[in-house]
Amino acid sequence: MAKAPARKAKAKVSASTSGRAKAVKAVKSRPSKRAKAARTRSLKEYQAKRNFGVSPEPAGDKTSGAKTPRAARGKAKVKGSTFVVQKHLASHLHYDFRLEHGGTLVSWAVPKGPSLNPRDKRLAMRVEDHPLDYADFEGVIPEGYGAGIVMVWDAGTWTPEPGFEDVDAALKDGELKFRLEGVKLKGSWVLVRTGGGRADAAGESRTWLLIKHRDDWAGEVDVLTAAPKSVKSFGDFEDILAGKEPAVWESHRPAKGGAAGKMLAEVIERAAKKKVGKGKRKP
Repeated sequence: MAKAPARKAKAKVSASTSGRAKAVKAVKSRPSKRAKAARTRSLKEYQAKRNFGVSPEPAGDKTSGAKTPRAARGKAKVKGSTFVVQKHLASHLHYDFRLEHGGTLVSWAVPKGPSLNPRDKRLAMRVEDHPLDYADFEGVIPEGYGAGIVMVWDAGTWTPEPGFEDVDAALKDGELKFRLEGVKLKGSWVLVRTGGGRADAAGESRTWLLIKHRDDWAGEVDVLTAAPKSVKSFGDFEDILAGKEPAVWESHRPAKGGAAGKMLAEVIERAAKKKVGKGKRKP
Protein backbone atom coordinates (compact mmCIF):
# COMPACT_ATOMS: atom_id res chain seq x y z
CA MET A 1 0.00 0.00 0.00
CA ALA A 2 1.20 3.48 -0.81
CA LYS A 3 2.56 5.54 2.05
CA ALA A 4 0.51 8.63 1.24
CA PRO A 5 -2.89 7.11 2.23
CA ALA A 6 -1.33 5.79 5.44
CA ARG A 7 -0.03 9.25 6.36
CA LYS A 8 -3.38 10.71 5.47
CA ALA A 9 -5.22 8.20 7.65
CA LYS A 10 -2.75 8.76 10.48
CA ALA A 11 -3.24 12.49 10.32
CA LYS A 12 -7.00 12.09 10.41
CA VAL A 13 -6.87 9.66 13.32
CA SER A 14 -4.59 12.03 15.21
CA ALA A 15 -6.83 14.99 14.50
CA SER A 16 -9.89 13.02 15.54
CA THR A 17 -8.49 11.79 18.82
CA SER A 18 -6.42 14.75 20.02
CA GLY A 19 -9.13 17.22 19.13
CA ARG A 20 -11.92 14.90 20.27
CA ALA A 21 -13.23 15.09 16.72
CA LYS A 22 -16.90 15.38 15.96
CA ALA A 23 -18.80 12.20 15.26
CA VAL A 24 -22.35 12.03 14.07
CA LYS A 25 -25.02 12.25 16.78
CA ALA A 26 -27.04 9.07 17.17
CA VAL A 27 -30.63 9.21 16.10
CA LYS A 28 -32.97 8.09 18.86
CA SER A 29 -35.73 5.89 17.52
CA ARG A 30 -38.97 4.59 18.94
CA PRO A 31 -39.23 0.90 18.07
CA SER A 32 -42.56 -0.47 16.78
CA LYS A 33 -44.46 -3.14 18.75
CA ARG A 34 -43.03 -5.76 16.40
CA ALA A 35 -39.48 -4.43 16.94
CA LYS A 36 -39.99 -4.40 20.72
CA ALA A 37 -41.16 -8.03 20.65
CA ALA A 38 -38.17 -9.08 18.53
CA ARG A 39 -35.89 -7.13 20.85
CA THR A 40 -37.28 -8.94 23.92
CA ARG A 41 -36.72 -12.32 22.29
CA SER A 42 -33.22 -11.50 21.12
CA LEU A 43 -32.12 -10.32 24.58
CA LYS A 44 -33.05 -13.57 26.32
CA GLU A 45 -29.56 -15.02 25.78
CA TYR A 46 -27.92 -11.80 27.03
CA GLN A 47 -30.11 -11.69 30.16
CA ALA A 48 -29.75 -15.39 30.92
CA LYS A 49 -25.95 -15.08 31.17
CA ARG A 50 -25.93 -12.27 33.76
CA ASN A 51 -26.82 -11.65 37.39
CA PHE A 52 -28.01 -8.05 37.39
CA GLY A 53 -28.04 -8.01 41.18
CA VAL A 54 -24.23 -8.09 40.99
CA SER A 55 -23.35 -6.71 37.55
CA PRO A 56 -23.71 -2.98 36.83
CA GLU A 57 -24.47 -3.79 33.19
CA PRO A 58 -27.85 -2.57 31.87
CA ALA A 59 -30.57 -5.23 31.93
CA GLY A 60 -32.13 -4.02 28.70
CA ASP A 61 -35.41 -2.81 30.12
CA LYS A 62 -35.34 0.55 28.32
CA THR A 63 -37.15 1.04 25.02
CA SER A 64 -35.48 4.25 23.90
CA GLY A 65 -32.88 4.44 21.17
CA ALA A 66 -29.21 3.83 21.86
CA LYS A 67 -27.32 6.66 23.49
CA THR A 68 -24.07 7.80 21.92
CA PRO A 69 -21.39 8.80 24.50
CA ARG A 70 -21.24 12.56 24.95
CA ALA A 71 -17.69 12.88 23.60
CA ALA A 72 -18.67 11.16 20.35
CA ARG A 73 -21.56 13.51 19.60
CA GLY A 74 -21.51 16.35 17.12
CA LYS A 75 -23.57 18.00 14.44
CA ALA A 76 -25.39 15.38 12.44
CA LYS A 77 -24.09 15.16 8.88
CA VAL A 78 -25.68 11.85 7.97
CA LYS A 79 -28.61 10.25 9.74
CA GLY A 80 -27.93 6.76 10.98
CA SER A 81 -28.10 4.30 13.84
CA THR A 82 -25.65 4.04 16.70
CA PHE A 83 -22.50 1.95 16.57
CA VAL A 84 -20.07 1.43 19.43
CA VAL A 85 -16.78 -0.41 19.92
CA GLN A 86 -16.11 -1.37 23.53
CA LYS A 87 -12.61 -2.37 24.58
CA HIS A 88 -13.07 -5.20 27.06
CA LEU A 89 -10.37 -6.52 29.37
CA ALA A 90 -11.87 -9.78 30.57
CA SER A 91 -10.38 -13.29 30.45
CA HIS A 92 -8.87 -12.05 27.18
CA LEU A 93 -8.48 -8.51 25.88
CA HIS A 94 -10.84 -8.00 22.95
CA TYR A 95 -13.04 -5.39 21.26
CA ASP A 96 -16.83 -5.69 21.12
CA PHE A 97 -18.20 -4.28 17.85
CA ARG A 98 -21.89 -3.36 18.05
CA LEU A 99 -24.39 -2.04 15.49
CA GLU A 100 -27.82 -0.75 16.48
CA HIS A 101 -30.51 -2.63 14.55
CA GLY A 102 -34.03 -3.84 15.23
CA GLY A 103 -34.15 -2.49 18.77
CA THR A 104 -30.91 -4.12 19.93
CA LEU A 105 -27.16 -3.89 19.47
CA VAL A 106 -26.12 -6.66 17.07
CA SER A 107 -22.71 -7.67 18.40
CA TRP A 108 -19.42 -9.29 17.44
CA ALA A 109 -16.34 -9.95 19.59
CA VAL A 110 -13.18 -8.94 17.67
CA PRO A 111 -10.12 -10.46 19.42
CA LYS A 112 -7.50 -8.29 17.66
CA GLY A 113 -9.70 -5.22 17.29
CA PRO A 114 -10.61 -3.28 14.13
CA SER A 115 -7.91 -2.44 11.59
CA LEU A 116 -7.73 0.45 9.11
CA ASN A 117 -5.64 -1.69 6.76
CA PRO A 118 -7.80 -3.38 4.07
CA ARG A 119 -5.29 -6.24 3.99
CA ASP A 120 -6.26 -7.23 7.52
CA LYS A 121 -9.20 -9.58 7.81
CA ARG A 122 -10.06 -9.41 11.50
CA LEU A 123 -11.87 -12.36 13.05
CA ALA A 124 -15.25 -11.27 14.47
CA MET A 125 -17.26 -13.79 16.48
CA ARG A 126 -21.00 -13.12 16.54
CA VAL A 127 -22.25 -13.01 20.13
CA GLU A 128 -25.63 -12.40 21.72
CA ASP A 129 -27.44 -9.16 20.96
CA HIS A 130 -27.10 -6.49 23.67
CA PRO A 131 -29.64 -3.91 24.87
CA LEU A 132 -29.53 -0.43 23.37
CA ASP A 133 -28.57 1.20 26.68
CA TYR A 134 -25.37 -0.89 26.71
CA ALA A 135 -23.93 1.46 24.05
CA ASP A 136 -23.06 4.03 26.72
CA PHE A 137 -21.84 1.51 29.32
CA GLU A 138 -18.30 1.98 30.62
CA GLY A 139 -17.24 0.50 33.93
CA VAL A 140 -16.32 -2.58 35.91
CA ILE A 141 -18.20 -5.90 35.78
CA PRO A 142 -17.26 -7.37 39.17
CA GLU A 143 -18.04 -11.04 38.61
CA GLY A 144 -19.80 -13.61 36.45
CA TYR A 145 -20.12 -13.62 32.67
CA GLY A 146 -17.81 -11.08 31.02
CA ALA A 147 -16.26 -9.95 34.31
CA GLY A 148 -13.62 -7.28 33.77
CA ILE A 149 -13.34 -3.65 32.66
CA VAL A 150 -15.31 -2.16 29.77
CA MET A 151 -14.24 1.01 27.93
CA VAL A 152 -16.14 2.90 25.22
CA TRP A 153 -13.27 2.90 22.72
CA ASP A 154 -15.21 4.40 19.80
CA ALA A 155 -18.78 5.44 19.01
CA GLY A 156 -20.84 7.23 16.40
CA THR A 157 -23.37 6.26 13.76
CA TRP A 158 -23.53 3.72 10.97
CA THR A 159 -25.52 3.38 7.74
CA PRO A 160 -25.79 0.40 5.38
CA GLU A 161 -24.22 0.81 1.96
CA PRO A 162 -26.51 0.94 -1.11
CA GLY A 163 -27.82 -2.55 -1.81
CA PHE A 164 -27.60 -3.54 1.86
CA GLU A 165 -30.49 -1.49 3.25
CA ASP A 166 -32.29 -4.72 4.22
CA VAL A 167 -30.02 -5.42 7.17
CA ASP A 168 -31.88 -8.55 8.28
CA ALA A 169 -31.44 -10.10 4.84
CA ALA A 170 -27.78 -9.08 4.75
CA LEU A 171 -27.13 -10.69 8.13
CA LYS A 172 -28.91 -13.85 7.01
CA ASP A 173 -26.93 -13.92 3.75
CA GLY A 174 -23.68 -13.38 5.65
CA GLU A 175 -22.48 -10.12 4.10
CA LEU A 176 -23.16 -6.59 5.38
CA LYS A 177 -21.48 -3.54 3.84
CA PHE A 178 -21.80 -0.30 5.77
CA ARG A 179 -20.30 3.12 6.54
CA LEU A 180 -19.12 4.33 9.94
CA GLU A 181 -18.99 7.90 11.23
CA GLY A 182 -17.15 7.58 14.52
CA VAL A 183 -14.34 9.36 16.31
CA LYS A 184 -11.72 6.80 15.25
CA LEU A 185 -13.42 4.56 12.69
CA LYS A 186 -14.84 6.08 9.52
CA GLY A 187 -15.63 5.18 5.96
CA SER A 188 -16.68 1.93 4.31
CA TRP A 189 -16.47 -1.51 5.96
CA VAL A 190 -17.81 -5.02 5.48
CA LEU A 191 -18.70 -7.92 7.76
CA VAL A 192 -18.54 -11.31 6.03
CA ARG A 193 -19.59 -14.62 7.55
CA THR A 194 -17.29 -17.58 6.99
CA GLY A 195 -17.97 -21.27 7.37
CA GLY A 196 -17.07 -23.49 10.28
CA GLY A 197 -16.91 -22.85 13.99
CA ARG A 198 -19.71 -22.83 16.52
CA ALA A 199 -23.20 -22.27 15.12
CA ASP A 200 -25.83 -19.90 16.50
CA ALA A 201 -29.44 -20.73 17.39
CA ALA A 202 -30.42 -20.51 13.72
CA GLY A 203 -27.70 -22.98 12.74
CA GLU A 204 -25.52 -20.31 11.08
CA SER A 205 -21.79 -19.99 11.73
CA ARG A 206 -20.85 -17.39 14.35
CA THR A 207 -17.53 -16.78 12.59
CA TRP A 208 -17.29 -13.51 10.62
CA LEU A 209 -14.54 -11.26 9.30
CA LEU A 210 -14.43 -7.47 9.79
CA ILE A 211 -12.64 -5.75 6.89
CA LYS A 212 -11.95 -2.11 6.05
CA HIS A 213 -12.62 -1.09 2.46
CA ARG A 214 -10.09 0.99 0.52
CA ASP A 215 -11.02 4.66 0.83
CA ASP A 216 -9.70 7.94 2.28
CA TRP A 217 -10.00 6.55 5.81
CA ALA A 218 -7.96 3.40 5.15
CA GLY A 219 -4.25 3.19 5.93
CA GLU A 220 -1.47 1.27 7.64
CA VAL A 221 -1.60 3.22 10.90
CA ASP A 222 -2.33 1.00 13.92
CA VAL A 223 -5.39 2.80 15.27
CA LEU A 224 -5.49 0.62 18.40
CA THR A 225 -2.04 1.84 19.43
CA ALA A 226 -2.43 5.39 18.13
CA ALA A 227 -5.73 5.96 19.92
CA PRO A 228 -6.03 3.55 22.87
CA LYS A 229 -8.24 5.59 25.22
CA SER A 230 -11.96 6.04 25.80
CA VAL A 231 -14.02 8.47 23.74
CA LYS A 232 -16.38 8.80 26.71
CA SER A 233 -14.10 9.47 29.68
CA PHE A 234 -10.84 10.04 27.73
CA GLY A 235 -9.11 7.69 30.17
CA ASP A 236 -7.58 4.22 30.09
CA PHE A 237 -8.49 1.04 32.00
CA GLU A 238 -6.72 2.22 35.16
CA ASP A 239 -8.72 5.45 35.13
CA ILE A 240 -11.95 3.46 35.05
CA LEU A 241 -10.71 1.10 37.73
CA ALA A 242 -9.32 3.88 39.93
CA GLY A 243 -12.82 4.75 41.07
CA LYS A 244 -13.45 1.16 42.16
CA GLU A 245 -11.83 -1.34 44.50
CA PRO A 246 -8.84 -2.91 42.69
CA ALA A 247 -9.92 -6.39 43.86
CA VAL A 248 -13.23 -6.34 41.94
CA TRP A 249 -12.11 -9.24 39.75
CA GLU A 250 -11.37 -11.62 42.62
CA SER A 251 -14.03 -14.10 41.52
CA HIS A 252 -13.11 -14.19 37.83
CA ARG A 253 -9.50 -13.23 37.18
CA PRO A 254 -7.70 -14.02 33.95
CA ALA A 255 -4.99 -16.65 34.22
CA LYS A 256 -1.97 -15.06 35.89
CA GLY A 257 0.41 -16.53 33.37
CA GLY A 258 -1.43 -15.10 30.34
CA ALA A 259 -1.12 -11.76 28.63
CA ALA A 260 -4.47 -10.62 30.02
CA GLY A 261 -3.38 -11.64 33.52
CA LYS A 262 -0.20 -9.57 33.24
CA MET A 263 -2.16 -6.61 31.91
CA LEU A 264 -4.64 -6.94 34.78
CA ALA A 265 -1.85 -6.82 37.35
CA GLU A 266 -0.38 -3.71 35.72
CA VAL A 267 -3.78 -2.00 35.49
CA ILE A 268 -4.54 -2.69 39.16
CA GLU A 269 -1.14 -1.38 40.19
CA ARG A 270 -1.56 1.85 38.21
CA ALA A 271 -5.13 2.27 39.44
CA ALA A 272 -4.01 1.83 43.05
CA LYS A 273 -1.36 4.54 42.60
CA LYS A 274 -3.95 6.89 41.14
CA LYS A 275 -6.26 6.28 44.09
CA VAL A 276 -3.42 7.05 46.49
CA GLY A 277 -2.59 10.19 44.53
CA LYS A 278 -6.20 11.35 44.72
CA GLY A 279 -6.21 10.77 48.46
CA LYS A 280 -3.08 12.88 48.96
CA ARG A 281 -4.58 15.80 47.06
CA LYS A 282 -7.54 16.03 49.42
CA PRO A 283 -7.27 18.91 51.95
